[in-house]
Order: sequence, then structure tokens, then C-alpha cells
Amino acid sequence: MDSEYWAPAGVPAREYLLVLLTAAATTFLLTGLVRLLAFRVGAVAYPRQRDVHVQPMPRMGGVAMYGGVLAAIFLAANLPVLSRGFAYSNDAWAAVAAGGLIVLVGALDDRFELDSLTKLAGQVTAAGILVIAGVQWFVLWVPWGGTEDSVGQVLIFSSNQGQLLTVLLTVAMINAMNFVDGLDGLASGIGLISAAATFVFCLGVLDRQNGDVNAYPPALIAAAIAGACLGFLPHNFQPARLFMGDSGSMLIGLMLATASTSASGRMFNPDVDSADTIALLSPLLVVAAVLFVPMLDLIMAVVRRTKAGKSPFHADKMHLHHRLLEIGHSQRRAVLLIYLWAAVLAFGAVSLTLFNVVVVAWVVGLVVLVAAIISVIPRIRARAERES
Repeated sequence: MDSEYWAPAGVPAREYLLVLLTAAATTFLLTGLVRLLAFRVGAVAYPRQRDVHVQPMPRMGGVAMYGGVLAAIFLAANLPVLSRGFAYSNDAWAAVAAGGLIVLVGALDDRFELDSLTKLAGQVTAAGILVIAGVQWFVLWVPWGGTEDSVGQVLIFSSNQGQLLTVLLTVAMINAMNFVDGLDGLASGIGLISAAATFVFCLGVLDRQNGDVNAYPPALIAAAIAGACLGFLPHNFQPARLFMGDSGSMLIGLMLATASTSASGRMFNPDVDSADTIALLSPLLVVAAVLFVPMLDLIMAVVRRTKAGKSPFHADKMHLHHRLLEIGHSQRRAVLLIYLWAAVLAFGAVSLTLFNVVVVAWVVGLVVLVAAIISVIPRIRARAERES
């Protein structure tokens, strides 16, 4: 069956699906080898007071995930349709180069536990590779400062402003995914959900731009990291056989930031009706929604630790997943609940750009209500038991 029957014209959905499945299969197969390697080199996480696991666990799973990303990108570079995107943009190769560096830094941390400043230097350097390759924010529509005839305005960044914004966003996303990686399958599941939502959004952009080859790279990057997360998740979901470690969580954050910047940082369509605020806000909404859960955890951690007079990188046991465990959720239920929140926010934002806004708002509102009730059920049950 031709792809035109199940995908919009100009969108090589079949090729993207092949890329995603290649990343998933490669990661899945490499994970067993990386597990043996982790034991061999001593990249093992021993239980600490703030940890949830109780037995030594090999880590460095990000190496397998990076192998999946590499296989996906090299496959895409040799596919008749997707290979055209490499002739017009360096974004995919930039993601490979920056991803290689961040996985190296993460793997060293998984083995030797680097200090926070060394890891930060590696993160900034990886973000710098993206900037040098041309992956950066150039324009952004904001809903203020408009005129009587238009809604909002387009912010056009200078080279230095765009580069700084790109580095800040990338480093923030890397650390956000790193911070949220605290339960079996949590970071890989959130990474899969976020990458899938970004991928769907990129396909929507590609459709609106009538298959413009310049819009190929962000969808490719999102598909590659979504596949890597999908292939790693069976090994990582509770009970986990391998942790992704900093090599994996930082890779996910970097790839999500790269895909978001590539898709949104230079996208503004002057043909969009200025009254259609949702369409104009779509890049900002999707990026914010994809980043929301990990960034909320990051911001809360920084504020909490700074207020206590500690370093923002000082580890503790008060992350969102820890709080859900404290309320009374099991590890698996806590992970699934955070999946639900991440999916509602990410796919809700994407749906606003594709479907009727009123219908989407009602559906998202209903799911949010259900998620909120599920989140507090253990606390309500415990209170009822104390009063009875």
C-alpha cells in the first residue's frame, strides 16, 4: 500500500517509521551487550540512601541507545527520500556529534562519578556543537506586543541571542531529564512520550509546509530518539535489568532539545492567519508541554536546594517520583502516573495544532481530572482509614 493512503502527501511517514523501528531494534539488541560491558568496566550503581533500588545495578545504557540513534541516522542518510534532507541541513549530523560527546561524558560519569562542574562543561560543549552546526533559535512568535491588525509579534534573535538561548535550553533539558531519572523506566518512558509528541508535531509542520525538505531533520531526530527509548524500555521497566545512567538521560535531553529547536527555532509561517492564536503559538506550546514534567522537577529541585543553602546539584529524595512513592503509590504505579501526566501535556499541546481546539480542551480537561484523582487516591484512602 502506498504511503499516500495513510499519510498526508509529501510526508514520508513510512520512511520515518522504518527509522524509528531501526533505532528500537538496534537499541534492544545492543542493550544486552552493554549490560555485560557495564559489569566488566565497573559501571555499577550501588544502592544509596536516596535510591529506590536495593541491589547493585549495571548502568551505562545510554551507550546502547546512542547505537540505536546512530543506526537510525545512517539508515536515513541512505534512504532515497530522507537522504535529501541531509543535503540542505546539518541538523541530524549535529545531533549525532553532540550526542556522541554527551554520551561519552555520561559514560565516564556512570563509571567514575564526575563532579557536577565537569558534567556541566561537557553539556555546554555539546550544546556548542549544535550552535556551531547551525541548530539554534532564530525566531519566536509571542502573544504580546501586537497591533490592531495583528495578534502578537515575531521576535527575531540576533546571532548571539539565538546561540545563548539554544545553549540555555539544551543544558536545561539535559539536566531536567537527568533529574527525573529516578525510577525504573521513568526517564525512558518520558523520553519516548516526549519524542513521540515532538515527532507528531514535526509531521504536522512537514504537512503544512507541503513536504519541504528543510523540515525533514527535526522529525528524523525525534523518530530516532523515540525508537531508542522504545528499544531500551523493555530492559529498563520495573524490574529493571540495566539503568540508562547519565549517558542515557543526558542523551534523551540533548536529542529532545535538538529536535525542538530544529522544528521551532526557525519556523514562522507568514501565511498563517494572525487571528489563529493556537496555530501561531504551536511551537511554543509543544516545546513547553514536552519539557513541562522534567523541567518542573528540575525547577522545584533547584529552588528547594538553594533555599536550604545547598548546591542545586546536591542530590536528595524529594523529586516528583519520590513524592508519589511517599503518598503511597507503588514504583510501577508512580511511573505509569507520571507517564500519564507527560502524555496528557505533550499530546494535548500537539492536538491543539491538529484538531478542533474546543474538543481537545474538553478531552484534555477530562483526562487531567482523572489523572489528578488517581494521583491523590492513596492519600484519601489513608486519611479515611485513620478516621475510621
